[in-house]
Amino acid sequence: MNFDNNRPIYLQIADAISERILSGELGGDDRIPSVREYGASLGVNPNTMMRTYEKLTADGIIFNKRGIGYFVSPDAREKVLQAQRKEFIEVELPQIRRRMELLGLSPSELLK
Repeated sequence: MNFDNNRPIYLQIADAISERILSGELGGDDRIPSVREYGASLGVNPNTMMRTYEKLTADGIIFNKRGIGYFVSPDAREKVLQAQRKEFIEVELPQIRRRMELLGLSPSELLK
């Protein structure tokens, strides 16, 4: 995984896990690697992975079964979908709209 220096690594990893859920690669109740295992595979500090898992747990996307590991929540796909749609509408779309205005592009030109 290539990391962007302008965004915290733990958020980038959380986004990557969320994308795997949206794509169907990870489904509800699927087990995900341990903090150490996942951190080693990505070459990041276990503390960074722990922050990722804490964020995903707080967002209700994954949950911990004590002594067993972390699992994808049954409704994780819907939660990720709602969060990403909200971010697209509130953050990305206004940027796209502004860029289109600056370039003099209309929506119909993009659909060609």
